[in-house]
Amino acid sequence: MKNILNYLYSHKTLTREEARMVLTRMAQGEFNHSQIASFLSVYIMRNITLDELAGFRDALLELCIPIRLDEFNTIDLCGTGGDGKNTFNISTLSSFVVAGAGYKVTKHGNYGVSSGCGSSNIMEKLGYKFSAEEAKLKREIDQAGICYLHAPLFNPAMKNVAPVRKDLGVRTFFNILGPLINPTFPKNQMVGVFNLELVRIYNYLYQQSDKNYIVLYSLDGYDEISLTGPFKLVSRNWEHIYQPEDLGFQRVDPQKLAAGATVDESVDIFMRVLEGKGTPEQTNVVIANSAVGIHCLEPEKSLPQCIEMAQDSLLNGKALGVLKKLLEMQ
Repeated sequence: MKNILNYLYSHKTLTREEARMVLTRMAQGEFNHSQIASFLSVYIMRNITLDELAGFRDALLELCIPIRLDEFNTIDLCGTGGDGKNTFNISTLSSFVVAGAGYKVTKHGNYGVSSGCGSSNIMEKLGYKFSAEEAKLKREIDQAGICYLHAPLFNPAMKNVAPVRKDLGVRTFFNILGPLINPTFPKNQMVGVFNLELVRIYNYLYQQSDKNYIVLYSLDGYDEISLTGPFKLVSRNWEHIYQPEDLGFQRVDPQKLAAGATVDESVDIFMRVLEGKGTPEQTNVVIANSAVGIHCLEPEKSLPQCIEMAQDSLLNGKALGVLKKLLEMQ
């Protein structure tokens, strides 16, 4: 690791194969916490390259415990996190709205690292039992339309890195990797990123796959559609910048999107939105993100049609019904 760090400190970058090997060795416990922290810090101070990200992803996918749900046409909706905006759990809520609209969702997530409350914190508090058992997950997605994948269960090799990330408490390249390593290998992916460079990198990576995808970024720094300003959507054959007004939404004050100060408060916001009691701003942001998820799955549907479907799912209790069904199965 000393040689690797000296190499990186001289402003050089890793090849895809070098990146794969470093992360594999890290996962196998060859490096101590100080060395891992130093390695992660390199990528806090500069952007990750396409080859480095591809190599890190390759390593984690090789090491993960795969779950085969090939008979379902699934989607994962998630953001990289790490945008520093401390919003409520928009992508997790959107996952239930998309499932409530009749689609199959394999939501991949973790405890909050750079934020106080991640999707795993929410799901655990609600009573969901994390599992890597394929039969359980298959049953959930078949009957409830959604299953939840707690990332550490499927990437046990990352246990050496988890305490370092927690101690650092800042965004690292593992935030960027999260949406790329869903162990069910979903056919569809909606992913939010926190800068335009990552829009470009994700687009390149997904173009090399057979995945159906939309990468999104709000131009004022959110890794989701915040409706606080213009946002960019990029897919395989198109890209477009939208204003909130283009989709029939009013602009949102950023303060209206704040997460709770505790997990309990965050769960309270989560349930209020699902029960149709969220503020107009919270509700509209969830509908906007859910609509793009539906549009990713069915690109032949217009965004206004997808917005109608998302509204129906959330406001008529279908999304809440999905959560209740899922929790009954625990």
